[in-house]
Amino acid sequence: MKQSIKVYTDLEHGKISKHIYGHFSEHLGRCIYEGLWVGEDSPIPNTEGIRNDVLGALQELNIPVLRWPGGCFADEYHWKDGVGPRENRKRMVNTHWGGVVENNHFGTHEFMRLCELLGAEPYICGNVGSGTVQEMQEWVEYMTFDGESPMANWRTENGREEPWALKYFGVGNENWGCGGHMRPEYYADLYRRYQTYVRNYGDNKIYKIAGGANVDDYRWTEVLMREAAHLMDGLSLHYYTIPGDFWKGKGSALDDRESEWFKTLKKSFRMDELLTKHSTIMDRYDPEKRVGLIVDEWGTWFDVEPGTNPGFLYQQNTIRDALVAGVHFHIFHEHNDRVHMANIAQMVNVLQAMVLTEGEQMLLTPTYHVFNMYKVHQDATRLEVNADVGTYKFGDDELPAVTVSASKDNEGAIHVSVCHLDPHRDTDLTLKLSGLNKSLSASSVSGELLTANELNAHNTFERPNEVEPVPYEPASVSGHEMELKVPASSVLRVTIRP
Repeated sequence: MKQSIKVYTDLEHGKISKHIYGHFSEHLGRCIYEGLWVGEDSPIPNTEGIRNDVLGALQELNIPVLRWPGGCFADEYHWKDGVGPRENRKRMVNTHWGGVVENNHFGTHEFMRLCELLGAEPYICGNVGSGTVQEMQEWVEYMTFDGESPMANWRTENGREEPWALKYFGVGNENWGCGGHMRPEYYADLYRRYQTYVRNYGDNKIYKIAGGANVDDYRWTEVLMREAAHLMDGLSLHYYTIPGDFWKGKGSALDDRESEWFKTLKKSFRMDELLTKHSTIMDRYDPEKRVGLIVDEWGTWFDVEPGTNPGFLYQQNTIRDALVAGVHFHIFHEHNDRVHMANIAQMVNVLQAMVLTEGEQMLLTPTYHVFNMYKVHQDATRLEVNADVGTYKFGDDELPAVTVSASKDNEGAIHVSVCHLDPHRDTDLTLKLSGLNKSLSASSVSGELLTANELNAHNTFERPNEVEPVPYEPASVSGHEMELKVPASSVLRVTIRP
């Protein structure tokens, strides 16, 4: 049956913040060490210790913001251990992630340099769980103060005379759990105290982010907004797409059963419910929507790959992950009035990664390709969409067969992205563009398609290009309409240029 999508090019719904396409890199497994950082003496080609192949791949994504150093690691990280000559830096045991030794060779200077090379804004997550107010205040001073002070002088001694620009700062992480097992009332008071000393020095204005709820802990959001909304710019939210049970078995990243496919996609849609309900609470205390909702941990979480360190959270990445990413982006777009930032977990070699490495080898994952296809939506204007797309049924349950989002960029180009969830049937779609003042031509339309024939299709170091985008053209273009043949299990982006 033919389905239809209508995009109203003259009905606009505000900007889609580019920061929705943010990333997260924690000192966890092989994300930082081996994934991003190899050191200047490594035989792997690098720029100031940052491996070139990964850097080049990530630069292609136009990454707007990068969160660091955690995660759970943030609330046991003491930043002073990670500055100064590397040979003199303290070594510590990473108690959260694998019990390995952390040598602190990748610290503040190295992270800020990575952000400069990526063109990304740094998002620093401070230590509330085991750190002091003074420690947090001095870190902000070290990074951003331009003048005479002990921390600014120390920064100069360590090779950086000019302060860095730092916009985003998180006051703790998951303080309901690994960040201190706090009650919301207690954390709200701590947040009020700690954020006082996250100061704005000179022209640097910091966007302060409070540690928010775990999944559907609506009481946490209620208390934080009631007690501290006037002192925050953003409030975080964490939700992972886990097909199984977190403690008893999350499921395999390479499971090719349709039951796991459907369950995973269905759980992805829960993000919409969570954003709606948390936003409703925030609206009561902040009707002007000044405080941004910051989804700074999201993505799939499966059982680790067999034979790997269980504390390293290394998992494969399939076409299923690509669709999870696309569905999430469409949901974030719909909530663009409140969602200011989102950070997928994580950038390299951990959970739903962009890139996987093994020694000198590197591959791009299906999720990477979705980020690259969708980067056209960054800071574009969301357009009204009406979709008649049918359903994808499995057993007694069902999902939309297709999800869609559309935007218009500053140059007037219209971008329509489509996630086709049904793994069995191709779909013929009629895409209608309302509000245009001239007819379409085939030469003005281009696209990319990411698809696969197997539910667990993925890239390996032996076959790194198994799942990658290919150019796409509509079946036909006439007037203000085009016919799209959309394969099963696919992510599609179509661009119409003026």
